[in-house]
Amino acid sequence: MSVPLRDRPGGRLSPRTADALVACVVLAVVALWTLVSGLYASEPALRTVLGWALVLIGCGALYFRRRRPVAVAVVTLLACVVYYPLSAQDGPLMIAFALALYTTAAEGRFAAAVALAAVTLLAVGLGEIRQQPGHRQIDDTSLAMLAGWLISLVAVGRAQRTRLAYLHEIEQRALAAEREQEARARQSATEERLRIARELHDILGHSVSLINVQSGAALHRLSKNPAPEAGLATAAEALEAVKSTSKDALRELRATLGVLRRADEATPTSPASGLALLGDLAERARSAGLDVRTNVTGTPVPLPPPVDLAAYRIVQESLTNVTRHAGARTVRITLDWDADPDATSAASDDSVAPDTATRTRAGTRVLRLRIADDGGGAPEGGPAGSGIRGMAERARALGGELTARNTDAGFLVDARLPLTTPTAPPATTAPTTPAPEGDPR
Repeated sequence: MSVPLRDRPGGRLSPRTADALVACVVLAVVALWTLVSGLYASEPALRTVLGWALVLIGCGALYFRRRRPVAVAVVTLLACVVYYPLSAQDGPLMIAFALALYTTAAEGRFAAAVALAAVTLLAVGLGEIRQQPGHRQIDDTSLAMLAGWLISLVAVGRAQRTRLAYLHEIEQRALAAEREQEARARQSATEERLRIARELHDILGHSVSLINVQSGAALHRLSKNPAPEAGLATAAEALEAVKSTSKDALRELRATLGVLRRADEATPTSPASGLALLGDLAERARSAGLDVRTNVTGTPVPLPPPVDLAAYRIVQESLTNVTRHAGARTVRITLDWDADPDATSAASDDSVAPDTATRTRAGTRVLRLRIADDGGGAPEGGPAGSGIRGMAERARALGGELTARNTDAGFLVDARLPLTTPTAPPATTAPTTPAPEGDPR
């Protein structure tokens, strides 16, 4: 990965300030060395002025070393090529070229750095070969050391470049992992919020609907029977039904809200909702004036808690929909413990989204729930209500399926739930927009 040296998160100084400071330090070292050398060597004033100008150019160019690394390396090299044959003071201007060569390699211009190092070595070697015997400035040992220094500068710059790229890659991976963890946390929170909302919808919707129906029926009978004795009996009967329904609603509400309790709080001890309470559920519906009939075929088996709760909630929500919308008088609940696992039912209308009609896994025993009523049914082509969507999501989360459709006799909710909890439940689909208020079911 390409990572510019200047992008490295580092100290308190900005990159340009650091470059200016480096240029000033190198200039100070070269100038001090040149002044000391000038005490022992004399030269014409013009050469001295030209030498100092080359020193200023070579050291000043280092300010741009990370923005224009190759150009700065070329400028410092040319300054050295002119400076050393011209000046008798021989200041360490080579430091500027060495630093520029290192920066070129560290900034990712590896080929240019190798080329400049090779040109420098060849130029020095050719210059020494053309010297007369006994007049060489650099002997063979010094030439070999110069080659080693040039190679080391390029290698160290390359290593620094690789290190920064590695650190940048680690940082990017850490950021990606953090973002993924945050996304998973948000997804988990969303799924848990939707699960709790679905539980509260099923509990409160069912109980409040029954209470509303029972209260309405009591008021109707009171208006038809003005006698005090008959009115008192009617009111007592209605209040008993409301009391029983509200008590059950509070029990289930406490159990659902138990997941939000702190670790040091006591958890609810009442039994969780399941098919074992199906009789109580049917009895409450009967108190609202429905004729509820239950039919069980096959051999019941113990269900995992998630499946047991889902089956109970599907029946509960279906009875809620019948009470609130259908205007039905009779409801038949059928539990088939020996349903064919390979049988699938396609959604024959728009009451359930097409992806709801998924196939249960082959070879998995299923429990089939059918809740049929003789009411008016849902309007054809109308949008599915949040209750039906919630039931479908429950079934789909467990690897089952649920369809809801109008029939000749009324309305039918048909669900198939696996008798075992799937090890890898299907991915939860994105939450759908709730149906507008007043939509049936």
